[in-house]
Amino acid sequence: MSAECPDPGPEEPQSQALRPGGHYGTLVSGQCPPPSTPARWSLPRWRAYVAAAVLCYINLLNYMNWFIIAGVLLDVQKFFQISDSNAGLLQTVFIGCLLLSAPVFGYLGDRHSRKATLSFGILLWSGAGLSSSFISPKYSWLFFLSRGVVGTGTASYSTIAPTVLGDLFVKDQRTRVLAIFYIFIPVGSGLGYVLGSAVAELTGNWRWALRIMPCLEAVALILLILLVPDPPQGAAEKQGEKAVGTLRSSWCEDVRYLGRNWSFVWSTLGVTSMAFVTGALGFWAPKFLFEARVIHGWQVPDFQEPGSSQDSLIFGTLTVVTGIIGVILGAEAARRYKKVNPRAEPLICASSLLATAPCLYLALVLAPTTLLASYVFLTLGELLLSCNWAVVADILLSVVVPRCRGTAEALQITVGHILGDAGSPYLTGLISSALRARRLDSYLQRFLSLQQSFLCCAFVIVLGGGCFLLTALHLERDQAQAQAQAQQPDTGTLDSKDMESKGLLSGISTSTEDP
Repeated sequence: MSAECPDPGPEEPQSQALRPGGHYGTLVSGQCPPPSTPARWSLPRWRAYVAAAVLCYINLLNYMNWFIIAGVLLDVQKFFQISDSNAGLLQTVFIGCLLLSAPVFGYLGDRHSRKATLSFGILLWSGAGLSSSFISPKYSWLFFLSRGVVGTGTASYSTIAPTVLGDLFVKDQRTRVLAIFYIFIPVGSGLGYVLGSAVAELTGNWRWALRIMPCLEAVALILLILLVPDPPQGAAEKQGEKAVGTLRSSWCEDVRYLGRNWSFVWSTLGVTSMAFVTGALGFWAPKFLFEARVIHGWQVPDFQEPGSSQDSLIFGTLTVVTGIIGVILGAEAARRYKKVNPRAEPLICASSLLATAPCLYLALVLAPTTLLASYVFLTLGELLLSCNWAVVADILLSVVVPRCRGTAEALQITVGHILGDAGSPYLTGLISSALRARRLDSYLQRFLSLQQSFLCCAFVIVLGGGCFLLTALHLERDQAQAQAQAQQPDTGTLDSKDMESKGLLSGISTSTEDP
């Protein structure tokens, strides 16, 4: 008498239990199917695109939270009696908490429900933002703490959301969706500033800006719960759902694996160089443009507050426009070039960064003589720099085994911020101050000191291009390794030497199916 087979269960729908010959549940011979046969996880294409739209909407809100305080900063300073030096700590606390919590959320996202983790993050940052609007001016320290909690909540989304998209799409679809997802970074950043300042002007109370955002985030949470699935890790690569959970490596093993994944290491250093330059530009470019106009006699110098809203608006507009166009161009170029060159993505990143360096250099050196040319080259530099944001995310998803993608995103975010935009504004200002100390105290010398301190950005961006060239040398091997481990779930997280010893890299096909 043949043994009875267990019911498929929720992970194994009946439609997947169909065996050759039209028999369900058991094979023709009456024996149960092998226990290692994985159940496939599938999702209709339209549902995947709806989920992607919801995640893009939440990404917009995520980056609006980064800069909404900047739009009402003067009102916040007046309300809490915060000095300029202490006001800068608001963003420092925000980014610091984000960096500390990103590895934690990466760990949770790789081992527990990503949908639940995302929901918790939205509740955390929206609740902290709403409660901060009711803080008394006597408790300014509590407002600083609330900004740290908002940063902690946003870390969950920045870390986990790209991995969910990576498990819903592959190949060209993944590239396109990631491009749209990352477009909302510059758009959200600009809208955060606009929303904060506009609401404060309309209502006469800056705190209403923090009370409107939770309403938008409540809608986002509902949409996330109703419309976004919680795919198993590696679902887009058609990895079996049961197989994913057979073996779970430790966090230290995951970090060890990522440390030996040279495509991840070099691309992370390339991303760090991009973050370094964008951080310095975002902080100092408005002042640089203001002082350049003073040198040309278009602006009256103001030694008390060297900057103007006009320059911030011009640079902000350039950032939004070049960000949108650049992300689309970079993703489309990568999608087309991959058809003829499997190393297309890191090569595009490298070429765009190497082309950014002379554009940035010319924008700096031409500013004292022709401001129009400086604006043109600055725009080209920002455009080329923006070409990489979606492409580098696609590189990470293709070279890292699915069960480690959350940890990989967290480490890349942490390294990129710590070595990149967290220190570049300070370093640029430090170099400028050191140069000014050796020169005459004049407005021209102040401008030249800031101009020359910016030149380090051109050097750093060249190093970033070199890092992506090194990424191209290891890309195909690491992609094959990641796919091999996705198809061999019992191997844990192995590096290339372990894979070779087990013979898992031989005969691996790099083709994947669309969802």
